[in-house]
Amino acid sequence: MVKSLIGWFRISVFNLMLVAFIGVLLRYKIAYALPIVHQKHLLHAHSHFAFTGWVTQILMVLLVARLYTGQQNPFKKYAPVLYTNLIAAYGMLFTFPFQGYGLYSISFSTLSIFTAYAFTIIYWSDINRAKQKSPGDPWFKASLFFSIISSAGAFALAIMMATKTAHPDKYLAASYFFLHFQYNGWFFFACVGLLVHQLHTWGMQVSNHRAIFWLFALSCIPAYFLSALWLPIPLWAYILVIVAVCFQLAGFTLLCRAVKQHFKQLKPLISSLGKWLVALSGVALTIKFLLQSGSIIPELSKLAFGFRSIVIGYLHLILLGVITLFILGYIVINRYMRINKAAVTGIIIFIAGIFLNEFILFVQGVGAISYISMPYTNEMLLGAAILLFAGLLILNISQRKGKVAEQH
Repeated sequence: MVKSLIGWFRISVFNLMLVAFIGVLLRYKIAYALPIVHQKHLLHAHSHFAFTGWVTQILMVLLVARLYTGQQNPFKKYAPVLYTNLIAAYGMLFTFPFQGYGLYSISFSTLSIFTAYAFTIIYWSDINRAKQKSPGDPWFKASLFFSIISSAGAFALAIMMATKTAHPDKYLAASYFFLHFQYNGWFFFACVGLLVHQLHTWGMQVSNHRAIFWLFALSCIPAYFLSALWLPIPLWAYILVIVAVCFQLAGFTLLCRAVKQHFKQLKPLISSLGKWLVALSGVALTIKFLLQSGSIIPELSKLAFGFRSIVIGYLHLILLGVITLFILGYIVINRYMRINKAAVTGIIIFIAGIFLNEFILFVQGVGAISYISMPYTNEMLLGAAILLFAGLLILNISQRKGKVAEQH
């Protein structure tokens, strides 16, 4: 049984490496030929395993660590849930490539959803009973709430694919529903909760914290319509979208100011690597909010959602640039991993892969909008995917030697 956060991190970051490896296969098939691989089926495995095997797995672990700081085996109670989530993740990894949406893959997908339900029920109860309260707790509760909401989109997708009744508009609407409440709900709120909790453990308070939380919380549901502006939505929904974007920009501005107030105190507490990871995550988040604000113009939204490279670039910007870099930064800051030259090298190569991937997708998207074909983009995207995988391979190898003293 895995008893430490470091052990669970090693499992999770190994899963992230597998996600990157599948990404290499997907990019190779696009650039060259790989007849044995079914592109769409493998893509489903790639996305589901990334969400369940990497982000959800590590966020569950980090949320549990917040509750049981200092205990000898903090994961004993949650071990059944964490192992079940792993089973569901690997089940999807090994069934989606062969059958797409079928009996077994849908069964494992459903198992992952019910596992999230179980984690929510147990964790919500424990956080209410926790003796030491944290300002990050409302964020954690909201993240779990939005995780549950996102499952409606997953169930809708599974039903449509299983019954072969997927209309293009309904399929996209359900897909974006699931993605929105995962990315902007479960992932985002959990990460901000970890940030706020970390500042709290260092004795630093986030000014206007209550206002920041409610600005983001109230805007999350109506912000879904940002992903549906290509549909003929009613005027009231469009007005809600504008209000939601304004709320999020206000909340993000207040959050940045609140963190900036503690810069001098934070400098000696955070290593250079931790600073870079969190700073790059913040830059990616800023770009995300700027792009999101621009998408309230219906013409721009239809244009953006009409080009696959732009959609993929945006999704990777959030998953890799915002969420993954923040999680790695949080883990580095708390020393939940071995930090040596190999680990630093691996992370730097991984960051280079993210930057190259986003840059090429951006250039490809701009070229597509202008009806200009960019040469060798598929080969360059394959190169970026190899960089991502290589960085994570080195990071994984760096974690396999020696022991780390956990600092709880």
